[in-house]
Amino acid sequence: MVDWNLAVATATRLVRPGPEVSRDEARAVVAELRRHAKSSEEHVRSFTRMGTEDTHDTPVLVVDRAGWVRANVAGFREILKPLLDKMQDRRTGPGGTVLGAVGGKVTGVELGMLLSFLASRVLGQYETFAPATRDLPAGANGGGRLLLVAPNIVHVERELDVDPHDFRLWVCLHEETHRTQFTAVPWLRDHLEAEIQSFLGETEVDPMTVLERVREAAQSLSGGRAEAEGEAEESRSLVELVQTPAQREILARLTAVMSLLEGHADFVMDGVGPDVVPSVGEIREKFQQRRARGASRLDQALRKLLGLDAKLRQYRDGERFVRAVVDEVGMDGFNRVWTSPNTLPTKAEIAKPADWVARVHRKGD
Repeated sequence: MVDWNLAVATATRLVRPGPEVSRDEARAVVAELRRHAKSSEEHVRSFTRMGTEDTHDTPVLVVDRAGWVRANVAGFREILKPLLDKMQDRRTGPGGTVLGAVGGKVTGVELGMLLSFLASRVLGQYETFAPATRDLPAGANGGGRLLLVAPNIVHVERELDVDPHDFRLWVCLHEETHRTQFTAVPWLRDHLEAEIQSFLGETEVDPMTVLERVREAAQSLSGGRAEAEGEAEESRSLVELVQTPAQREILARLTAVMSLLEGHADFVMDGVGPDVVPSVGEIREKFQQRRARGASRLDQALRKLLGLDAKLRQYRDGERFVRAVVDEVGMDGFNRVWTSPNTLPTKAEIAKPADWVARVHRKGD
């Protein structure tokens, strides 16, 4: 269904080159990022009151853009395997010739183009579902791994004209928070995987149904149904528009979890910052301005199409939720969010933190 090797080759060929650095500069950046990743562990544990030294058994890898592509293709293969197996079984059924005509190579090229777009934008990433590959080891017991994309970090610190040492540590604090979330909360990875598999399990595998949904989505994005259904429909991404009702319910839960995780990481990186990152105020201000400015019209269109603008809202909404809860019940009170899937906030509670506090911190608890 997907030519994964072609996806890697396509992305590697199309991805833009990183900033110019000498060999010695590159070595120094890699070494500093590794040091900051290590020092971030204690800063994050102390601030969040989560985890111990025993929980951090996942590798930290400093990669280039091609390395990030290879890692994400391996992750896609892992998480999408059940869906692709199901689609493979249906290729011989009604409409199977459509999928056969598309073929794994076309899909591989499309995936490679998408990854080439993203590979120059990601600063770091905690890979929750990371299998071992030839050059990128997995964590203990098949767990995740932390990736830091060195050329992108250097590019952004230069673009913002901020202290590079402070910026590198600031980024590491955010990504280390994600590593702490998944290593200190044993059930979180399995819960997230179950939700994703439920989402994929609801995916339509009949080719003609998929094509009909894409056609309807294209009409909506082009304004064909916008006037009839209002601005809410027009604001959805293509990804959202081709979902079933059941998938939208699952996505609402996933959105709430991702808003929590991203907002918590932003809250921690800024909360730790003043003590260990002297210029954190300047970095945050310039970084927010960069997010607000956006990029070219093409870049904005791609972000819209892929739903990446929704991810930026997750940072903002999640951070506001975490800050409001910590202000109300303190860090220990906030950490009750990690008790079980039942104590995770809903999408509505992300917008109204007081409702989560009322539900989880009932009188008499």
